[in-house]
Amino acid sequence: MPKPIPPITLPPAQNPQQEGEWLREALVRWLDQEFLPEPANQQIANRASQIFVRQRMEGENDVGALVVAIVCEMQSFDFRESFYSEFAIANAVSDLLLQSLGIDRCCGQ
Repeated sequence: MPKPIPPITLPPAQNPQQEGEWLREALVRWLDQEFLPEPANQQIANRASQIFVRQRMEGENDVGALVVAIVCEMQSFDFRESFYSEFAIANAVSDLLLQSLGIDRCCGQ
Protein backbone atom coordinates (compact mmCIF):
# COMPACT_ATOMS: atom_id res chain seq x y z
CA MET A 1 0.00 0.00 0.00
CA PRO A 2 1.40 3.44 -0.89
CA LYS A 3 2.26 5.81 1.91
CA PRO A 4 0.00 8.83 2.35
CA ILE A 5 1.48 12.18 1.44
CA PRO A 6 2.42 14.01 4.63
CA PRO A 7 0.85 17.42 5.19
CA ILE A 8 2.86 20.49 4.29
CA THR A 9 2.84 23.15 6.94
CA LEU A 10 4.02 26.72 7.03
CA PRO A 11 5.99 27.97 10.00
CA PRO A 12 3.77 29.74 12.55
CA ALA A 13 2.86 33.23 11.36
CA GLN A 14 5.12 35.94 12.73
CA ASN A 15 3.62 38.75 10.65
CA PRO A 16 0.44 37.65 8.82
CA GLN A 17 -0.06 41.08 7.24
CA GLN A 18 3.40 40.97 5.68
CA GLU A 19 2.79 37.41 4.45
CA GLY A 20 -0.50 38.56 2.96
CA GLU A 21 1.16 41.45 1.16
CA TRP A 22 3.80 39.08 -0.25
CA LEU A 23 1.07 36.70 -1.40
CA ARG A 24 -0.97 39.50 -2.96
CA GLU A 25 2.00 40.80 -4.96
CA ALA A 26 3.13 37.32 -6.03
CA LEU A 27 -0.40 36.34 -7.04
CA VAL A 28 -0.91 39.49 -9.13
CA ARG A 29 2.37 38.78 -10.94
CA TRP A 30 1.29 35.18 -11.58
CA LEU A 31 -2.18 36.20 -12.77
CA ASP A 32 -0.79 38.89 -15.08
CA GLN A 33 1.77 36.49 -16.59
CA GLU A 34 -0.54 33.51 -16.94
CA PHE A 35 -3.06 35.20 -19.27
CA LEU A 36 -3.49 38.94 -19.54
CA PRO A 37 -2.97 41.78 -17.10
CA GLU A 38 -6.51 42.84 -16.26
CA PRO A 39 -8.09 44.94 -13.49
CA ALA A 40 -9.83 41.90 -12.02
CA ASN A 41 -6.43 40.39 -11.17
CA GLN A 42 -5.90 43.01 -8.46
CA GLN A 43 -9.31 42.30 -6.96
CA ILE A 44 -8.75 38.55 -7.05
CA ALA A 45 -5.34 38.84 -5.40
CA ASN A 46 -6.70 41.21 -2.75
CA ARG A 47 -9.51 38.81 -1.84
CA ALA A 48 -7.28 35.71 -1.78
CA SER A 49 -4.77 37.59 0.38
CA GLN A 50 -7.50 38.65 2.84
CA ILE A 51 -8.63 35.05 3.21
CA PHE A 52 -5.05 33.87 3.66
CA VAL A 53 -4.25 36.52 6.31
CA ARG A 54 -7.39 35.77 8.29
CA GLN A 55 -6.67 32.04 8.22
CA ARG A 56 -3.07 32.61 9.32
CA MET A 57 -4.20 34.93 12.14
CA GLU A 58 -6.52 32.16 13.29
CA GLY A 59 -3.51 29.85 13.52
CA GLU A 60 -3.86 27.85 10.32
CA ASN A 61 -0.49 26.57 9.10
CA ASP A 62 -1.51 23.61 6.93
CA VAL A 63 -1.16 24.43 3.22
CA GLY A 64 -3.97 22.03 2.31
CA ALA A 65 -6.38 23.67 4.75
CA LEU A 66 -5.41 27.12 3.47
CA VAL A 67 -6.11 26.01 -0.10
CA VAL A 68 -9.52 24.59 0.86
CA ALA A 69 -10.40 27.84 2.68
CA ILE A 70 -9.49 29.86 -0.41
CA VAL A 71 -11.57 27.61 -2.70
CA CYS A 72 -14.58 27.80 -0.37
CA GLU A 73 -14.46 31.53 0.27
CA MET A 74 -13.61 32.52 -3.30
CA GLN A 75 -16.80 30.79 -4.52
CA SER A 76 -18.65 33.98 -3.66
CA PHE A 77 -16.26 36.08 -5.76
CA ASP A 78 -17.57 37.23 -9.15
CA PHE A 79 -15.14 35.80 -11.72
CA ARG A 80 -17.13 36.96 -14.77
CA GLU A 81 -14.52 39.63 -15.57
CA SER A 82 -11.66 37.13 -15.39
CA PHE A 83 -10.21 34.03 -17.01
CA TYR A 84 -9.88 32.37 -13.61
CA SER A 85 -11.94 30.44 -11.07
CA GLU A 86 -11.64 29.78 -7.35
CA PHE A 87 -9.83 26.51 -8.12
CA ALA A 88 -7.21 28.17 -10.32
CA ILE A 89 -6.58 30.79 -7.63
CA ALA A 90 -6.27 28.23 -4.83
CA ASN A 91 -3.90 26.14 -6.94
CA ALA A 92 -1.79 29.20 -7.72
CA VAL A 93 -1.64 30.10 -4.02
CA SER A 94 -0.56 26.54 -3.25
CA ASP A 95 2.18 26.69 -5.88
CA LEU A 96 3.42 30.05 -4.57
CA LEU A 97 3.49 28.79 -0.99
CA LEU A 98 5.34 25.61 -1.96
CA GLN A 99 7.82 27.65 -3.95
CA SER A 100 8.39 29.93 -0.95
CA LEU A 101 9.19 26.84 1.14
CA GLY A 102 11.65 25.59 -1.47
CA ILE A 103 9.45 22.61 -2.37
CA ASP A 104 9.34 21.58 -6.02
CA ARG A 105 5.66 21.32 -6.90
CA CYS A 106 6.35 18.92 -9.74
CA CYS A 107 6.12 15.20 -9.31
CA GLY A 108 5.47 15.27 -5.56
CA GLN A 109 9.08 15.97 -4.64
